[in-house]
Amino acid sequence: MDIPVEIVFHNMPSSAKIEAEIRKRIDKLDRLYEHLTGCRVSVEQLHRRHHTGNLYDIHIDMRVPGEELVVSREPHHAREKFADPDLGIAVRNAFKAAERRLLDYKRKQRGEVKVHAKPSPARCRSLIPTRITASS
Repeated sequence: MDIPVEIVFHNMPSSAKIEAEIRKRIDKLDRLYEHLTGCRVSVEQLHRRHHTGNLYDIHIDMRVPGEELVVSREPHHAREKFADPDLGIAVRNAFKAAERRLLDYKRKQRGEVKVHAKPSPARCRSLIPTRITASS
């Protein structure tokens, strides 16, 4: 990587165990894409709840040549929010989403994804039926 990895914790103390897990997963993404130029991970504890558990928001900002890919993994539905309030699981889910985003970008670069072109105006006119006039 050209730019050093940056890991930031908000509203919570930093954890050496979680930071090591994040670095391991970033290395996996770097091997997957072959050349990440930089990566920034932000881990934020949204709320401190005793009954329902803590909620975590993970943002991954990956820089590749010519592009910046951003993954924001925040639980949106109540079922997701309170299913597993574990930081390790939140990190794992965020990096799964980042891996999918990186693979999609890689396929797009190789030309394996079909690009839909805008239809030309002449083609659109040929698709519109012409008016039929009744002759008397």
